[in-house]
Parts: sequence; C-alpha cells; structure tokens
Amino acid sequence: MINTFRSQLNEINSGASRPKNVDQTLVKKLGVLGSGLMGHGITYVSALSGIEVVMIDSSQENAEKGLSRIKDILHDSVKLGQTTQENEEKILNRITATDDYNNLQDCDLIIEAVFEDRDLKGQVTAQAEKIMDGNGIFASNTSTLPISGLAKKSIRPEKFIGIHFFSPVHKMKLVEIIKGEKTNDETIAKAFDYVLKIRKIPIVVNDSRGFYTSRVFSTYTNEGLALLAEGNHPQEIELAGKKAGMPVGPLAVIDEVNLGLVARIRNQTRKDLAAEGKELPLVPADPVIDLMTETMNRLGRANGGGFYEYPENGKKYLWPELQTHFPPAKNPLNQDQMIERILFIQAIETIRAYEENVVTSVADANIGSIFGWGFAPVKGGTLQFVNDYGIQEFEKRSQELAKKYGERFNPPKMLKKMASKKEEF
Repeated sequence: MINTFRSQLNEINSGASRPKNVDQTLVKKLGVLGSGLMGHGITYVSALSGIEVVMIDSSQENAEKGLSRIKDILHDSVKLGQTTQENEEKILNRITATDDYNNLQDCDLIIEAVFEDRDLKGQVTAQAEKIMDGNGIFASNTSTLPISGLAKKSIRPEKFIGIHFFSPVHKMKLVEIIKGEKTNDETIAKAFDYVLKIRKIPIVVNDSRGFYTSRVFSTYTNEGLALLAEGNHPQEIELAGKKAGMPVGPLAVIDEVNLGLVARIRNQTRKDLAAEGKELPLVPADPVIDLMTETMNRLGRANGGGFYEYPENGKKYLWPELQTHFPPAKNPLNQDQMIERILFIQAIETIRAYEENVVTSVADANIGSIFGWGFAPVKGGTLQFVNDYGIQEFEKRSQELAKKYGERFNPPKMLKKMASKKEEF
C-alpha cells in the first residue's frame, strides 16, 4: 500500500494531469482578492515561494489586518527556527497589502478568495479583469460554486479556472484545480505550474457542484449528522470518526467549517437547481441542519458554539442538550457499524465522481482524499480502500447498506460493472 501511495503521489507531481502540449510557465506576480482566512494564507505561501503578491481587500484597514495575520505566521516560524528574521523581511517585502485595484497591473495570475457569494465573486472578477494583463489568468478559490457558472462573469472564460485551497492554507498540502467548460489547456498548465511552484500537490478535476473534494467530504459530515438523527450518542459518533482514521470527528469538523455556511451552500444549491427545473433530494442530515441553524442558532465555533461548547478557559465539550433534541435510540449502532458507514459513504461518492468524470484518475482520487479532507491515510485513499476490501465484496455490502439505510449507499453502475468483471481501480 505504501508503494502504491508513493507511486500515485509521484504520478501527480510529475504532471500526469497537466496538458502535455504547453510549455512550462512561471507566475512572477500574483493578485489575491480578499485578505481573510483563505486570502492571507494564499498570499503567504506564494510570497514564501518567491512570488510578488498584491493582496487586495475592500479597505486598506482590512488589507492591513490580513498582512498582520501573515506577520503572525512568520513570527511563529522564526520562533520555531523554521526561518530567519532576515528571510521574514524578504517575504514581507514581496507583499503589497492594499485596496487599490490598479496595483493588479502586470499580474500573471489573479485568485479571488472572497466570500462564497456568486454576486460578490462576479463583482470582483469584473473589477480585476479590467486591469490585469491580457495574458494573465483568473482563478476562483471557491469550494463549492461551479466554475463554469462563475466564468460567465468573465470577459475571458477560456482563461478562467478554479484553484481550490484548503484551510489552513500554510499547512494543507493539496490544491484542487477545476476546469470550467471553456477553460483552455494553457490556463490549466499555468495553474498546475503555479501550484507546484508553491510546493503544494495539484489534482485536476472537471467542473461539478462541489467538485471532487467538497462533494465527497460532505458525505462524511452528513453521515455523522445522520447517525446523530438516528439517536446514536454524539461522543460515540465522534469516536467512530477518529477510529475510522479521520483527523477529527464529523461533529467537530462541522463546527469548524460552520454549520451556517453549510446551510447557505445547501440553500443556494436548491435555488440553483430549482432554476433548472430540478430538486435537491432531501438527506437524513437536513433536519439536523435545520434545527441547529434555524431553531437553536447553533452555527459552530466561530459563532460561539454548535455541536460543542467552547469555554474561554478550558477544553471544548459536546453541547449537553444534544441528547435532548436527538434522543438516544433503543438499539444504537456499535463502533464497527458506524465506522463502516463512515468509510463506505465516502468511497461510494468517490466512485460516483469518477464515474461522472469529475475526478479523472485513480491517483487524483486517492491522493486528493488523503491530503484534501483527511480520509484515513492508513486506507490508502478512497478507491484503494475499495480495492483492499474487495470489489465484489464491497459492491455486495453496499447493496445491503442501501436496503438498511437508504439509497445513498446504492452501488454506482461503474462499481457493479467492475465487480462483475472482477476488476480493480
């Protein structure tokens, strides 16, 4: 398994998903729109790699706040002996924190990292494209909004792409590059080269709602909420997530992501699909999301509390009223049963994404799952987990889980076909 992991990681870093017909490119000047959580992180890792960066926000004050966060990261690095004070100054000298879009002139690449709001993203895109170099490319750091839709606000949709970072940017190794309907090979190649330049791992996926990583990661958190709704003890759910090999339990990670954001993304998806004459199917997690956000106003850590309480002086603990709102089941699931569901739902959704050509290689799927949202590294990635379980056995067990817990566990057509031929991913 270790050899498979290394081989797949080397495959990605050697440029297997990079267009072969495009010469190597170099980003010399980067524009970052937004200095918040993601914006200052993108600015930092880029300046660290020797790139000149213009970080823009709606006001000079906000831009300076973002710069202050970067200084904090650098100060910590100096204290830990990871860099020198001299190098710290060199990195900071590469950064211009401003509210003036005119500073975007001569940028090879601009990345917007503003709030997950389609209208706001459209506004900053239009404003930046008026000034940026005609040969430059424009990227969105969105984690969920389809790139092809965002590109409609661009005057150069062929040079519009998704570059999806993960939080915290300076610690997370994966970057998901998303191709829109009109994104050309030159743009893909430039984005790929930039990601390697900043010493991150690039995977290239096709456009889809939630792309690959956010789409599959949401099945982990949603399954945790489904288990809660069924009356399983919250502490046991969290323990099952960790025992499955995930970095943190599903309830804890939702608190960090913010349940309010989860609800907004879901509601936006409903509106988008309704405009297309489609419906977003209800899932077992929906009643939990609605209760916590609309009735209890428990949105997550940033809002004072969600599934956990966060005392000023002390460790977080599960909100005591959870079991009042989600009464214990007479026959709760044991750890093995919960772990199985947590692992299976992520693997099944990965297969669906592969079947739909969202993720286009086994290496991207496996490496993306480990470095993107922390799928159990010991399993070797979502598709490697299926291989090791046994294709035929996995397909059979998926059918059993679907009968018991719902159609979300139904084995995809690709899985059925591969099982019948005894193939592996």
